Amino acid sequence: MARVLDFQDVVVRRDGRNIVDSFTWSVQDDERWVVLGPNGAGKTTVLQLADTLLHPSAGEIHVLGERLGRTDVFELRPRIGFASSSLARRIPADESVLDAVLTAAYSVTGRWREDYEDIDERRALRVLAEWKLDDLADRTFGTLSDGEQKRVQIARAVMTDPELLLLDEPTASLDLGAREELVTLLGGYAQAPTTPAMVMVTHHVEEIPPGFTHVLLLRDGAVVEAGPIAETLTSENLTAAFGLPIRLEESEGRFAARAR
Repeated sequence: MARVLDFQDVVVRRDGRNIVDSFTWSVQDDERWVVLGPNGAGKTTVLQLADTLLHPSAGEIHVLGERLGRTDVFELRPRIGFASSSLARRIPADESVLDAVLTAAYSVTGRWREDYEDIDERRALRVLAEWKLDDLADRTFGTLSDGEQKRVQIARAVMTDPELLLLDEPTASLDLGAREELVTLLGGYAQAPTTPAMVMVTHHVEEIPPGFTHVLLLRDGAVVEAGPIAETLTSENLTAAFGLPIRLEESEGRFAARAR
């Protein structure tokens, strides 16, 4: 196993306040992590650090073996797949679904005058099929439903065969049907032997796909608990993270939580 993420005593300070504080955490290449915590817990900040979009105020971060601050992040970023709602806002509404995924090969949004090889287009079409988007290849991104746009974002993130895949609330705002379809697809992808290390931020335990192996619980920018899901995702730890008595239930690899 290789370590793809390593955070040591990381601090992120904004306006005199530590939004991530004394944060230590690591991810191995065969692990799939879900990050849980209340609003303002630092979940998205941690993901942005992992994607090299932010640098820490203090502490050390190694991403794919490279230390932030001592490596060229523009060479590192193509090795990382990242899907978030902020990316969706950068994809032109009139871009075809195929091009929205294909342009990941050049790390751009909006096809212009890039030259793509046949192998790039074949891979894009294969990725679209894997995420049940092949029938939508010629549709424009702006005409898609929220669930379809979320799947396009993920397909784009995996287009370049990344060594690390980061997902920021991929099921947020989806209706029940779209959420369950995406959770099922993510679960299948997470369990494939060739899948890279994954880190997914979410607010709800109901959105944790089968096949995810570890959980990181955050509160006020600090770690509450971190470790294998079977041992770490408990009523007691959720109560500590969210500051509310919570009862957790599990059935067939899926979770549900409610206030006690």
